[in-house]
Amino acid sequence: MDKFISDQAEGLRRLLAKSGSRVIAVTGGSVGVGRTTTVVNLAAALAQQGKDVLVIDECLDGNSVSAMLGGVRGEGNFAAVMRGEMTLDAAAARHALGFSMLAATRQSSAGLTAAQFGVVLNGSADIVLIDAELDPQGRLSPLAMQAHELMIVTRVAAQAITDAYACMKRLHYAHATAQFRVLVNHVQSVDDAHTAFANLAGVAGRYLTVALEDAGCIAADARMARALELSRCVVDAFPSTPAARDFRHLAAELQYWPMRPAMSSRAPWLAPATVTAAQHADQPSAQHA
Repeated sequence: MDKFISDQAEGLRRLLAKSGSRVIAVTGGSVGVGRTTTVVNLAAALAQQGKDVLVIDECLDGNSVSAMLGGVRGEGNFAAVMRGEMTLDAAAARHALGFSMLAATRQSSAGLTAAQFGVVLNGSADIVLIDAELDPQGRLSPLAMQAHELMIVTRVAAQAITDAYACMKRLHYAHATAQFRVLVNHVQSVDDAHTAFANLAGVAGRYLTVALEDAGCIAADARMARALELSRCVVDAFPSTPAARDFRHLAAELQYWPMRPAMSSRAPWLAPATVTAAQHADQPSAQHA
């Protein structure tokens, strides 16, 4: 009953505030940590929970959302929406898993303003998930900078933790990002995830003075790979497995995260020269990360 009342209250607040969608950018420190599978499974879990979800795919390669799901029509239509040639509803592909998807390369969002992005980000979707592609300097696209939350996906392995820290450092110096959500993927136990998060949070707080918030963890599950072979996701194909339950739990929890201002409104980008100098000034050894 309490959750039902809370859901009603949240819905009323959104209706009165007309604040647009909750936008979450998801990225990772290295290839293989499960960033894109996280986006797909979260989108499917949120759709199952009755939410209108839009996935924006910045990663148009073999590891993209579209490729993972066996191909989705509508790639490239983001630019047409921005030019006013198509409506968002016409451009976004509706997947059988219950969410909409729009492909958007980094180049297609270059030079656009927050007001222009509002056509996509302030639409009918309750939640927008951006599979965020970082540039070679580790910077977010202008579109991903409109997100209210930035979630870093990592694993328990030492190299993955080191890469996650390096990713945060680049983002911190590029955008003055002071807060990150961290999701620990493919874990053998909750204790392992808590230990990995605590170590990462300690290093980030000490060397970067940034705050990390625990987004939870996703269990290691062999059926994740099987779901990918079927061009499906574990939430849909194997809903009773530990990983599917973890994704549904995360989907339920993130709807009640505090609604923060867009990242673009919190701090300006730093010039590339400033970023490079700052990075060299702060180089803790890998053993700390």
